[in-house]
Amino acid sequence: MASNEPKSALITGCSDDGIGSALAIAFQKRGYTVFACLRNPKKATSLSALPNVTITTLDVTSPPSIAAAEEVVRTRTGGRLDVLINNAGQTFSAPLLDSDLDAGRKLFEVNFWGAIAMVQAFAPMLVKAKGVVVNISSMGAIVNYPYIGLSASSKAALSLASETLKLELQPLGVRTITLMAGMVKTKIHDNVPEVALPENSYYQPVEDKVKATTAVEGNMVKWQTPVQQFADEVVEDILKGSEGLVYKGGMSSVLRWSKMLLPTWMMVGILETLHSELLAKHCLGTWTQSKCGSWCARRSFQ
Repeated sequence: MASNEPKSALITGCSDDGIGSALAIAFQKRGYTVFACLRNPKKATSLSALPNVTITTLDVTSPPSIAAAEEVVRTRTGGRLDVLINNAGQTFSAPLLDSDLDAGRKLFEVNFWGAIAMVQAFAPMLVKAKGVVVNISSMGAIVNYPYIGLSASSKAALSLASETLKLELQPLGVRTITLMAGMVKTKIHDNVPEVALPENSYYQPVEDKVKATTAVEGNMVKWQTPVQQFADEVVEDILKGSEGLVYKGGMSSVLRWSKMLLPTWMMVGILETLHSELLAKHCLGTWTQSKCGSWCARRSFQ
């Protein structure tokens, strides 16, 4: 591709009002040829009328779908890709004891294996362009918060793989960014089924608190970064040559420095104490005595 041709960016998970869609807009404003990818093109109405944006059907868990998207990009760019952003992802809330393992495996297929598959497929184009891979992880990957164990674990796996890719792709001239996303104002939770605990769940007395992990409410809303602001800041980081771990979004800096400066036992203790307090305030009668008594007793909540 001639040097005067616009650079290109492929972004997965570009549904309306999400991070992927905002990133597509940010790159489009900067003159990039954008491949906005998602499973259902009908959910990308905000991008459909923008020039230099190609809405591309893509399921990151499907090798044939990835191959088809690869061909679209190759045909349009002459076999080069400057930016690959692995944004497609799902979330899942439930105590690990009650989690549907089949649903968990599907979650990992999207959040982890889908990203690896995309890097493998587009590596030749990225190497040719001396491009950059951006894997969107989450602050949940480094903070042990109850009821999001499977989602957080999938992002933790992605973070580790991404930082390994950084070392493996550097000799090939490709940068890798592991984006640790904090709180961003999107509609990601709108499509998450409400948590339904089994009748024999240990967590039935605090089911409302488990369900609250699928929504951001009350005072937490003020910590959310507007999605387009978040996307513009991320793109600026990409264009200025950032590499490795990049922290963006509400509360990301606070959690980053807390993780770095506070001893591990203190971070765990804070979260454990908060969780025990919830249990103590919401557990009832004999359930408290038989199931979480020792847990709460350590902190004088009984």
